[in-house]
Amino acid sequence: MIVVDSNVIAYCWVNGPLTALAQSVRVKDSDWHVPILWHSEMRSILTGYLRDGSLNASQIARVMDAAENALAGTEHLVPSPLVFEIAGKSRLSAYDCEFIVLASVLSVPLVTADKAVLKAFPHQALTMKTFLKFTARADHTA
Repeated sequence: MIVVDSNVIAYCWVNGPLTALAQSVRVKDSDWHVPILWHSEMRSILTGYLRDGSLNASQIARVMDAAENALAGTEHLVPSPLVFEIAGKSRLSAYDCEFIVLASVLSVPLVTADKAVLKAFPHQALTMKTFLKFTARADHTA
């Protein structure tokens, strides 16, 4: 089980340079958990693709539907006091803190490509590459 942020979700379902990496993360651990906020962030990401012409309306609808179906049942409400506590200790947005808090509550890593999150929480947040290396090492020692 891992927590993934909205960028990792987008990389997994929107074809681009990081798609293969995100899909490798999903193959390695398909038990992805997210705060409910991910819906709004994903809509914002997809709206950007719609506006710049990278994807059309039917494509973004298919991507959102696929992601929502894949993540159904793994969405969590995150306790506001913990979000405010983490936000107060960092320079991150409350949105980013929701992912950190969820990872903390579930006692699992957060997989992200967000450099600010990685810098602020180096012991909890992992890049996709680091996650894959870490799990590959764990597979060899098991």
